[in-house]
Amino acid sequence: MTFQAPWWLLGLLAVVALVALYVVLQLRRKAYAARFTNVALLGTLVPKRPGWRRHLAFGLVALALAALVVSLAVPSTEVRVPRERATVVMAVDVSLSMQATDIEPSRFEAMQVAAKEFVDVLPDRINLGLVSFAGTATTVVTPTTDRGQVSTAIDNLELAESTAIGEAVFTSLTAIENFQSSLDTDGEEVPPARIVLLSDGYNTVGRPDTQAVSAALDAGIPVSTIAFGTDYGTLDLDGERVPVPVDRATLEEIADQTGGSYSEAASAAELEQVYQDLGSQIGYTTEPRDVSYWFVRGGVLFALIGVVLSLLWTNRLL
Repeated sequence: MTFQAPWWLLGLLAVVALVALYVVLQLRRKAYAARFTNVALLGTLVPKRPGWRRHLAFGLVALALAALVVSLAVPSTEVRVPRERATVVMAVDVSLSMQATDIEPSRFEAMQVAAKEFVDVLPDRINLGLVSFAGTATTVVTPTTDRGQVSTAIDNLELAESTAIGEAVFTSLTAIENFQSSLDTDGEEVPPARIVLLSDGYNTVGRPDTQAVSAALDAGIPVSTIAFGTDYGTLDLDGERVPVPVDRATLEEIADQTGGSYSEAASAAELEQVYQDLGSQIGYTTEPRDVSYWFVRGGVLFALIGVVLSLLWTNRLL
């Protein structure tokens, strides 16, 4: 919890002073009573007090005052709110290694299912684009709020040879730049953007991923990566089993250097959860929300209870 006007908390010193004064008065009352040596006479002069109940009533009122003072400091908590505008490009690996069946029924089919899950978890107003890459990278769908168009494109993806991770990032950056330049921001800040890259790694053609990282940094666009598959994936090429393990190191480095997030998914179920988590990161931001009304309500409630108890037990307000 944070306070937007913390100087008001100095008012708590007044509440502490009031409590201290109350304690002093109670001690003086006891000292005054101690002067009477005739206990029977004291009982006739000083009526019987309700004891601890009177202190409880005062304590509730003091607590109410403290709560009201805290409310003046405008306490706030961090809450998730949906982003109104953002641009996301999802770059999916369609190289032949995605045929590996270490994720059932295959990396490629599991990716298609999970990619559509990602489409569903993003808030409606976020513009989502799709880039596919193998030996080259292609913008399949420019950023749009039409979720059906993106889902249909995911269903129609086809596998091809080679893997060009660097080109995938460059193509995604271009898609974002072209889309943002077409926006009428009316003098406002350009909406945030992010690339979500799903691959099993091992860049084989095109510009190296180090150049892609530099380009993403220059554009100020994070690249979140998902390492797809396991270390035990194999591919059947002309009757020969070829190992196709995941290049986690490269994908993690791309995410770390660009400020994105890195995730691993060894199964379709795990990948769906990764997409849901990532969708929350992109689709929501945290903002302070004023919760001073909690303290106002609590302060009024404590004050009412304290006053009512005092009237019932002592026939006095306090």
